[in-house]
Amino acid sequence: MVGGSFSVFPSLASAQAKTVLRIGYQKYGTLTLLKGTGALDTRLAAQGIDVKWTEFPAGPQLLEGLNVGSIDFGTVGEAPPIFAQAAGADLLYVGNEPPAPGSEAVIVPKNSPLKTAADLKGKKIVLNKGSNVHYLLVKVLEKAGIAYKDIEVIYLAPADARAAFERGSVDAWVIWDPFLAAAQKQLDARILVDGKGIVSNHQFYLAARPYAQKHPDILRIVLEEIAKVDEWGSKNLKEVTAVLTAQLGLDASIVDLATKRFSFGVKPISEQVIKEQQSIADVFFDLKLIPKKISIKDVVWLSPGTK
Repeated sequence: MVGGSFSVFPSLASAQAKTVLRIGYQKYGTLTLLKGTGALDTRLAAQGIDVKWTEFPAGPQLLEGLNVGSIDFGTVGEAPPIFAQAAGADLLYVGNEPPAPGSEAVIVPKNSPLKTAADLKGKKIVLNKGSNVHYLLVKVLEKAGIAYKDIEVIYLAPADARAAFERGSVDAWVIWDPFLAAAQKQLDARILVDGKGIVSNHQFYLAARPYAQKHPDILRIVLEEIAKVDEWGSKNLKEVTAVLTAQLGLDASIVDLATKRFSFGVKPISEQVIKEQQSIADVFFDLKLIPKKISIKDVVWLSPGTK
């Protein structure tokens, strides 16, 4: 059965000396916080396990890294694992954070004539293809009664998308924190609509299936350390901002705004979350954004000892 609680094996006897855990992370979320505290590195080093951290610009690029074998574990939003699974990536969902719908939004320049989501019809909208905000845009348009084909979508990674937004070559940008917070603070961008009441915006933890099968004990320790830093972070937002500011190289005011929209509290993948992900996958298939139907429940990790 899906669900249960995380617990740690009494030892890592199965792990060989100099085993490496390669983690992919982005400029947001608990993994970046965990990297900043060094807690996971310290705990695994005591077991002879090295941790290698690699930053990616967005979820789709991170999961491509997982698919080609350059990382073993990482964190992404709702849409990237759906696109990756549809493309044949051998991945497993191993946990998720609670919803954070305020951490992503459709933004426009301060003086834009666009006032509501209904004004997006016929407009140029930039986003990172296959990222969490891709689904946000789909649902925003649906709620506004606009067909997906009735907008012009430009696919760019966050840095290039920001440049296009600043140049005024697009009408709107669909983006997540901390890029969202940076646009608000540095560009005076205006939120047209965020995810509240529209999407959940879960943060997912995923692993390469071969790694999960070979090292379930290591993954359980990773999830335990994520749970610890989540619990600490939820009660110490100022300290979280300080750690992330150092990690991200962003102004503290930007990080503080993004941190206030975080969600904390890693959980095993539940039946409800599987249902939500399946709905997203079905929507993407209906829009022909993915090439085939997929089954989310087929790629959920059930670790040894899960009840």
